[in-house]
Order: sequence, then C-alpha cells, then structure tokens
Amino acid sequence: MIQLENQGLKLTDTYPPCQSACPLHQGCRDYLLAIATGDFDKALAIIKETNPLPFVCGTICAHHCEDDCRRNDVDEPLSIRGLKRFAVEHGKAGMLPPSGDRKLSGKVAVIGAGPAGLTAAFDLARLGADVTVFEQEEAAGGAARHYIPLYRLPDEVIDKDIEEIAEQGVKFKYSVELGKDITIDSLEKEGYQAILLAMGLPVSRGLNIAGSEGDGVLNALPFLQNVKRKGFKFEGSPTVIVIGGGNVAMDVARSAVRSGAGKVKLACLESADEMPAFPWEIEEAKEDGVEVNPAWGPKAIVRENGKITGLELIECTCVFDDAGRFNPTMNEECKEVLDGDIVIFAIGQGGDPEPVRGEVEIDERGRIVYDPQKMTTSRKGVFSCGEVVTGPGTAVQAMGDGRAAAEAVASYLEGKPFEKAELEEVPVLDKLDSAVGENVEHRERYTIPIMTPEERVRHFKQAELGFDVETAILEARRCLSCGAGAVQDEDLCTNCLSCVRICPYDVPIVNKDGTVTIRYEQCQACGLCLSICPVYAIKFHASYVEEAVNSIEPAVKEVLAHRNGEPAILAITCAYGAFALPEFVQKEWPKNVANVRYPCVSKLDTVDVLKAFELGIDGVVIVGCGETGKFACQYKDVDYWTEKKVGHLGDLLEMLGMGRDRVTYTTLPGEEISRIDEIIAEMAEKLKEPVS
Repeated sequence: MIQLENQGLKLTDTYPPCQSACPLHQGCRDYLLAIATGDFDKALAIIKETNPLPFVCGTICAHHCEDDCRRNDVDEPLSIRGLKRFAVEHGKAGMLPPSGDRKLSGKVAVIGAGPAGLTAAFDLARLGADVTVFEQEEAAGGAARHYIPLYRLPDEVIDKDIEEIAEQGVKFKYSVELGKDITIDSLEKEGYQAILLAMGLPVSRGLNIAGSEGDGVLNALPFLQNVKRKGFKFEGSPTVIVIGGGNVAMDVARSAVRSGAGKVKLACLESADEMPAFPWEIEEAKEDGVEVNPAWGPKAIVRENGKITGLELIECTCVFDDAGRFNPTMNEECKEVLDGDIVIFAIGQGGDPEPVRGEVEIDERGRIVYDPQKMTTSRKGVFSCGEVVTGPGTAVQAMGDGRAAAEAVASYLEGKPFEKAELEEVPVLDKLDSAVGENVEHRERYTIPIMTPEERVRHFKQAELGFDVETAILEARRCLSCGAGAVQDEDLCTNCLSCVRICPYDVPIVNKDGTVTIRYEQCQACGLCLSICPVYAIKFHASYVEEAVNSIEPAVKEVLAHRNGEPAILAITCAYGAFALPEFVQKEWPKNVANVRYPCVSKLDTVDVLKAFELGIDGVVIVGCGETGKFACQYKDVDYWTEKKVGHLGDLLEMLGMGRDRVTYTTLPGEEISRIDEIIAEMAEKLKEPVS
C-alpha cells in the first residue's frame, strides 16, 4: 500500500492526483484552499507560480486534473477549471520573481506563439535568456487565438496573458513567416544560439472522396478563422454537414449554428461512446441544435448539377483494429444519405514541413525528425516541441511539452546533457480508500453557469458566465485537501490510540504489532487529531494551521494596544463557508476586537487559546460553521469535539481563578453570520466589571 511505501517521504515529494495529472503540475489543492478561505489574491498567486497562461487555462483548459480528482471516489470532481477562472477574474497578483540562482545567457528564437512556444519562451526568459518569439500571424496565441471560437475564448482573455509574458522580457515579432521572412540559417547568422520550433498543426485535413472537389466544401481551420476574424456568415440558411467527431469538429458545428446555418448535422466514424471530443463539448453541441450521427463514415459528397445536395454515408462497425491502429471496418450493406448544402471537413490537422525543409531532416511522412527525449531535431541547437512533433493534444499538454523544451534549451545553453525522462517524477497519492470515502459527506458539484442554448446560439459572446463569489467558495470547499493533512512523527508517537478513537474517517490504523500508522494520504484534513495527541506527535503538512496559530500573538498585541479601556476580545472563527465571504474577510472590527480565522475550528488547540490569555486578552469567542445549511461544516464531529475542548478550557480558566465565562463557543449558520457582533457584545458586557 502506498502509505507504507511513502511514510518516509517528505510530503513535498508527493503530489495529490489532481496536481500530478496536470501537465504543468499546478498546485490545484492549494489554490482551491485559498479560494475556499476567501483569499482570492493568494489563489491567483499560486496559479501564476507555474502557469504562464492562467487566463487562457481558466477559460478553455481541458482540466485533466478533474479526471483524477479523488472527489470522484466520493461523488463528483471539483470544478477546478471553473475555479481557476474565478481566481484570475477576482484575484490580484503579479508574476513572482523567479526563484533560485540559475541564470542563463544567450539568444533564443522561438518559432510559433502558441501555448507550447509561449510557455517555453516564458520559462527561458525568466531564467535570463534573451528570447524572441516569431509568429506568422498578427497576434500571439496560436490555435487558441486564431481558431477557438470567441464564444469559448474571447480575445481579451488571451491578451492579458500575452501582456504578462511580455513583461517577463519576451520579445514578439509578428507577421514573420518561417521559410519566407526568416530561415534557420538567417537566425543563426543573427546570433541566436538556440532555436525552438513550435509551429503547431496549422494544416486542415480533408478527404479525397467523390464530390470533394468543387464549391461548397470547406476545411475546419480556415472556416473557424474566417468566422472568428472576418465575421463570415452563410447565405440563405443552408444545411451544413460537418465530418468529424473531435473537439475541432464541435467548434466547427457550433460556429456554423451561430453563422447562419439553417441546420447543422455532424457525422463521424466513432460510435457515441468513442467520439474523441470531450463529453461536455458534445453535449453542448447537441444543446445548440447540432444533429450528431455517430458510427457513420463519409463515402461520397452527392452533387446535382455541381451543387451539393447531401453526403452519402456508410456504417462504420469498428474504428480500430485488434492492434489498436486506426483501420475502420465499414458495412457496405448499410448506407444512407444526409441531406445538406455545405460540407466541412473537421477530421484532423497536420503540420507544415515546408518552412524547414532542407534545414532540418524531414521524414517520408513529412514530419520533423525529432528525438523525443532530447527534444532535438537533426540540426545542432535546433529543438522542437508541442503538437508539431507530438501530434494533436490539448493546450495544457502543449504547455507541458513547452516547459520540458525550455529545460532542454536551457541545458544546451549551459553545456549540460538533457534527457526528458530524467525530469523529476514526483510520486502521486493513490486513490481514496473506499472505506474512507464512505465516511466523507456527499456534496453536490456546482457546475459552471452558462447561457441558455436559446440565448448563446444568437451570438459569439462568451457563453460561460463563471462562478459568483459565494458559489466559488462553496465549490472550492468541496476539495478533500488530499495530502495536506495529518503527518505522524513516529519518533514521538506513543501509540496511545487517541487519534484512532477520535478520527471520524478511520484514517489511523493499528498494525499487527500494536503500533499506529496515520495514513496521511487518506487524511481528510479535519484536524481533530491535532490537539488530542498528548505528545504532539501529529503535525499538518499544509502550513495554514501554523499560520493561524502564529497570527494569534500579533493580533492580541494589536488589540491590547488600541482597545481604549474596553475589554479586549479575540474572536476565533472558521475561515470556510460564510466566514470566507468578502463581507466577513474585509470586516472592520471594533478596536477592542481581533479576529483570527482558522481553517475549521476543529484545528484549534487549547494551548493556543491559553497563550492568548497569557498575553493579556480578556475574553475569547470561538465561532464555527454549524452542521446545517449550505455553509455547514464539511467535517464530521467538529461541533461535538469543539464543545468538549472549550468546556475543558473553561475548567482550566476556572481553576486559574479567571472564570469559565471568559471563553465561549457557538455555531452560526451562514445566513446568520452577522450575529457575531451580538455574541462579542455580550462577551464584552460580561467582562466590563473586571477591566480597570
């Protein structure tokens, strides 16, 4: 089991599954926690630590992280991509200066300003290289800029990311075409020591079938670019037939709906379950009115007097052969004709080798000869990355490849060897134990709001509306904080079984020899075990508990200095739910009141409260979320154990002659959070007599 194999690892050496699945290894868990506790600036800062295109990714990322989210083992994954968009729209944070002492020198040319090239340029510039990006179009962004429809990705979203990349020192030269305006030879003569080819897949593929020559036949990428950049509209409300089952085909079909098509029909070889487009893209296309015809292959474009009248289809019974190769099996006895006036091929894209032919080696299929481990071409100092060498993928996968290419180029400039396989592979937490998952409360996923189909098909305005503040906080709170919770110090542990008794998720286990193992990779980060351990053998991986503890002393000292003769009160509240809303986070407290927010009051230690009294605080009000309503505490047994903890605190204060009423605990439903002022006022009235 992974918990036994990894017990000796530092937790920084283990990724949550979401972070591992992300090609950029974004700290998803950490920025979700920041959103859940109302710190949107911190969330954005965490995102920008590893992502040079946060606005783009927040809008169109394929969110591989959600596929591996361990919440899948409980109910549904977090809306991680939607929460990233929320962070970039509501947070304020610039790119932090690069960390470390590594400094590069040398000129680098990046050919292509798509996600792969931009990521590589960003990383290299931050290491000190003199980086210039050459782009044949008039603006940066690659396929994301030129082909992804505006209803999915507005231009201003891309512009924000490009501006920040330029601020890192990356220079851009637009309308410069490789093979025409520049060559690899000319770049080397200009002093570029390394050249990175990241041209993407700019060529739309068609099919040489009967009727494909002539008017009325279009290819996907030129069509999408004409719609996006030239406002192309169909005349006469034609019926448009789209051939293809991938994401580009969905973009084509949905753009055709918005561009005046009377009807849009889509046909693809794959069965409904095999279609390569993302399920949500297919569903939204259907909602937009696209008729989807899976398991049909195009045989011929039907024409009468040269004009298209339909597409003859033949049933596809199997797309791949037994070896997994693309080798469709067709049923010649089953055919039909889709009526239509326009046919658009959306069956895939390819690279264009002509700009580099004669300068680097090209294979018999027209592909750049490329070493995927060294990320090099046949020519010294010339590298390649992204879809031009990897084939079709998602934008964030291209970004991940661009990051690896940046490392390859950096190593080359430093005179060091590079192997992609030697890039650090961080172990990943295993799936959630089913027994643990059964104890986790089910919470419905908040989906990203989107315009109704009836409204969105009328225009190219961004269809997704994004989360509002309250919904984002609630959705982020669904995160299980995988790997962020309890860590056992085996040298201190006395195997007293306290953690075994208190954990509501059965995370600590008793081994055959009587010792206890806290399975940190299964921990739900409720924190109940933290203060129950008599020898403090349990710590938290995440720093937020320590940060809350460390904020008590300065908060108390501040309020003591400004209380103006009023009782000094420390309000320790939850940091989640309604306590994360801006109106609470930004609340102006009376000068005699200090607020410290804990990521659940379950993590509060009686010792820390006693420390506040030792510093001179007069009273402590502890307020939790409660167990009902939409802002209810996500953890089990918190109210029960916190009441016992506060009762024990009262006993200690009574023994010290201070009186047990100096500390109180209550819970407030999110809708009643403003009542905290009444609770504090009541405490102040009780304390006024002893205060001189």
